[in-house]
Amino acid sequence: MEVKQHALAGLIEFVPRLFADDRGVFFETFSARLMAQAEAGAEWVQDNQSTSKKGVLRGLHFQRPPHAQAKLVRVGQGRVLDVAVDLRLASPTYGQHQLVELSAARGNLLYVPAGFAHGFLALEEDTVFLYKCSDYYAPAAEGGLRWNDPDLSINWGTEVAPLVSDKDDELPGFKDFVSPF
Repeated sequence: MEVKQHALAGLIEFVPRLFADDRGVFFETFSARLMAQAEAGAEWVQDNQSTSKKGVLRGLHFQRPPHAQAKLVRVGQGRVLDVAVDLRLASPTYGQHQLVELSAARGNLLYVPAGFAHGFLALEEDTVFLYKCSDYYAPAAEGGLRWNDPDLSINWGTEVAPLVSDKDDELPGFKDFVSPF
């Protein structure tokens, strides 16, 4: 498996080796040993899955301490534009974001450490998004940032307005954000 460090410290992409033949494709989707070697180790306590129509945007979400979550995200079907925003106040990349295309065909995974807001845009119909979390969902610790905040300047790569939940559409902007990380 190829390990790719991104510009935002701690954000790591894993690209598995695919074994394909006339029966289909096999690849490893998780290795605790490899995660530890890449310093992306976390104790995973919850797996989540969503299915989205093309053009659905989910995020930007995070959980505040003491329930902050690291996530290991991947796509089981379709493709997404995945976005992680560094919310770690002491980080030299605070407020910056990283875009990564994840696809079922490539099988790539993205490790998003605690202290990041996370979201994605479904690029295909019936996109299945899967992710592991290092802490349980805690409604009182839930937080988020507005997906189209001009201060974040995220280029979602779409001319058409994405389909966003009312809840996500009402999230605050970055200039009003006070980092708990």
